[in-house]
Amino acid sequence: MAKSKLVKANEKIAEKVTAAFGKIEDTVVDGYKKVEDSFVERYLTKDGESVEEAKERLKQESLQNRQ
Repeated sequence: MAKSKLVKANEKIAEKVTAAFGKIEDTVVDGYKKVEDSFVERYLTKDGESVEEAKERLKQESLQNRQ
């Protein structure tokens, strides 16, 4: 059974919208990560500690405080 032109057009639109949403989502998440890393680096790292090490330390401290 052949699809109508309207159904095909709607599928193309849906694909483009989904792709655009994915690009926007990636951009927003990347921007958030940059802001987060800058904040951690500026305010939460201890002497000689990298951003990744500070994040892991904070995560472990958070888990300990929950228990």
